[in-house]
Amino acid sequence: MLGFMLKELPNFLTVLRILLIPVLVLSFYLEGKLSHYIAASIFIFASITDFFDGYLARVLKAQSNFGKMLDPIADKLLVASTLMMLVHFGHAPVIPTIAILCREILVSGLREYLAEFKVSIPVSKLGKVKTAVQMAAIIILLLGNKVLPIPYLDRIGEIALWVAAVLTLITGYAYWKERFKYI
Repeated sequence: MLGFMLKELPNFLTVLRILLIPVLVLSFYLEGKLSHYIAASIFIFASITDFFDGYLARVLKAQSNFGKMLDPIADKLLVASTLMMLVHFGHAPVIPTIAILCREILVSGLREYLAEFKVSIPVSKLGKVKTAVQMAAIIILLLGNKVLPIPYLDRIGEIALWVAAVLTLITGYAYWKERFKYI
């Protein structure tokens, strides 16, 4: 029984990440600094579960088709929802957010297309850097000067989001280029 539960832990973490999204979105509507603390805490916790679901799946040899399908969807839902709320409340610039969201949709479509050919494109090192910068930017924007009295913190978050957007476009182009091998 314990072995079964351990094998299901990665999928549980992925589903938990999706279930946290409505709570994260609702936290934006709370008053004052509490809103920022709760949103940042949920986002950080959900981001950590993203690392652990993949790590545990490999260590426990619990990789599943369900997890392979749902994990990237959960990641994109978390990032897209948080970015949309940050833009809605005026905490993030629109242009880099649109670039990030469009790239995520494009890459998802390309992955689905390439799956027909039994082709899986591994995440590049630059893709991992992009994800790290994107997550850091989102966390900084969630907290910002409203919570942490650090001069120019909001500006740093915006610049980090622009850097993430540029990296997003570069890695998106790499996926697009790879697609042409299979047309």
